[in-house]
Amino acid sequence: MKKILINKAPWQTRIALTRENQTQNIYFAAPLSEHLERSYYKGKITKVLPGIQTAFVDIGQEKAGFLHISEVDRDLAIEKISEMTQLDEPHKPIKKEKMDIAKIFNEGDDVLVQVSKEPVYEKGAKLTTCFTLPGRFIVLMPNIPRIGVSKRIENRDERNRLKEVVAANLPEGMGAIIRTSSEDQDQKEIIKDVKYLVSVWDNIQKQFASAKSSERVHEDLEISLQIVRDHLDDNVEAIITDDRENQQQITRFVKKIAPEFIDRVLYYNNPINIFDFYGIQDQINNALQKKVELRSGGSLIIETTEAMTVIDVNTGKFIGKTNMEETILKTNLEAAEEVVRQLRLRNIGGLIVIDFIDMATGTNRHKLMRHFEKTLKEQDRFQSVVLKVSEFGLVQMTRKRSGKTLQQELTNDCHNCHGTGFVKSKQTECFEMLRKIEQEIQDHQGSSELIVHTHKEIFDYITKKEYNAVLALEKMFGGKIILDCDNHLKAHEFKIEVKK
Repeated sequence: MKKILINKAPWQTRIALTRENQTQNIYFAAPLSEHLERSYYKGKITKVLPGIQTAFVDIGQEKAGFLHISEVDRDLAIEKISEMTQLDEPHKPIKKEKMDIAKIFNEGDDVLVQVSKEPVYEKGAKLTTCFTLPGRFIVLMPNIPRIGVSKRIENRDERNRLKEVVAANLPEGMGAIIRTSSEDQDQKEIIKDVKYLVSVWDNIQKQFASAKSSERVHEDLEISLQIVRDHLDDNVEAIITDDRENQQQITRFVKKIAPEFIDRVLYYNNPINIFDFYGIQDQINNALQKKVELRSGGSLIIETTEAMTVIDVNTGKFIGKTNMEETILKTNLEAAEEVVRQLRLRNIGGLIVIDFIDMATGTNRHKLMRHFEKTLKEQDRFQSVVLKVSEFGLVQMTRKRSGKTLQQELTNDCHNCHGTGFVKSKQTECFEMLRKIEQEIQDHQGSSELIVHTHKEIFDYITKKEYNAVLALEKMFGGKIILDCDNHLKAHEFKIEVKK
């Protein structure tokens, strides 16, 4: 069973989704940190780059968002091209391969856009005109006339029933994705969800018409209500919040969308922080580490770069009871489940490469892949594509990005290593300083004294290990070199004063 745990404070809201006391997802929101994903803007086209088929759009943020041709709604493209070329037949089919972003947008155009991905690293927000509006039972696609059904709904009759209900109640030209939560739901509830989302879309269009350029015209629900809407189902045994006002807010929301769950909204009244009481904080701290211990004694090593995430599986202390192949299979199966949990917990997306432990038999490799894909399908809501095991024994996959990773949310690059994860050794720092002293000697011939200010660690190293080098430099210099220990300096910093 699952729990939704909410820690609400004036400076930050934290929400954890747990299953059997293990954190599966973690969400953050703060008044001073703007959340852009799913928001709608009246964007202004600032630049069109035909070479990469991308338009940059001002949405009032520090960096312009980018809109690629693949994210431009086809009907919008046809309409824009028609306006520019004054076609007699505005809806004449246009071949996809001939669509050109320079024919769709001009600099200075206003366009309704939705943020599909938060800004990441040096990139601005990713934008789309293929709009979505999430509800409890469906995700409305107001300008994409297709109906899809969640893969987790496997009963063919139920899939057909849901399609018929939604199709009969959608306005012409609209589509929807039917969510897993709609399975076996009463027709009236699904229709109510459809009508609510259609009314939201109508309001967005009205807001767009009256809004100023670069202005936000619609944003999603407050984060705790978002999580309740997206995750509330029969498997949720409790929604527990430590804020009385938030409990009342959620109660009103649940009463409106799913009154049968209203008794599961609970207030946490305990002096111990709710995240500490349920062990969430320790799990967050562990999720910031590279190494993840497995119950069997094996481990995962997770390293993320800007381009991809690499996960290495190790047997560690686990040696099994019968043979090596059984040991490896058991470790890999456990690792597969933990990889899925870590992807969700750390919010890792993009390209992911997993180096499972090599197995000798094809049967075991197929067993591992089936188990991994099944776990992804059952436990991860985000779209992913998994390739077969490569010749090198690697599993390559992609997973949809959504917002910041846990690491981006909670950490900054180290001031000493600047994000590399390494700092120069004391010996290297010492040698660089000696070379700098040598250069200063050559540049200031005739000076009588050099004073070198350095950090205590380097001071201790040079006086104990490399003092003969200092004496040799003094001989070259023909004057004094005075070493000064300055604790205000960092380990990699030093200052050289030259006295005439």
